[in-house]
Amino acid sequence: MHTTNYRDTLVTVSPDSPVAVGTIPEKPASVAGLQYAMLHASPYAMSSDDLLHAVHRARGGEKERDAFFAKPQACLRASPLVKQFGWGIHHDAEGRIALVGAESDGYRRLLDDPAIRKTPGMRRSR
Repeated sequence: MHTTNYRDTLVTVSPDSPVAVGTIPEKPASVAGLQYAMLHASPYAMSSDDLLHAVHRARGGEKERDAFFAKPQACLRASPLVKQFGWGIHHDAEGRIALVGAESDGYRRLLDDPAIRKTPGMRRSR
């Protein structure tokens, strides 16, 4: 089974993100809207794998977790929250995740923390 989980890592906002602050997605039923709602409601309550599978199911996907992760899935570096909406995603020591707005003191603290690995969000364009 494949995994998208990281530990002690900050997925930083994509370098070509059109916004510099964490912005709420306008379409609640979109992937970005669902990811935002789930993470905003329960920070550090789920892993990346938990979130991706929950969004898959919320959008009508029928695959059970093992079948869903039988093939590699894109990690949260490819999330529209990171690429378009100005959110970083922090993975704690247990692999649980939370949103961190690019404008926040928390985001700056994580960037400055040498114990936290930083990995950039994927670019919006090639």
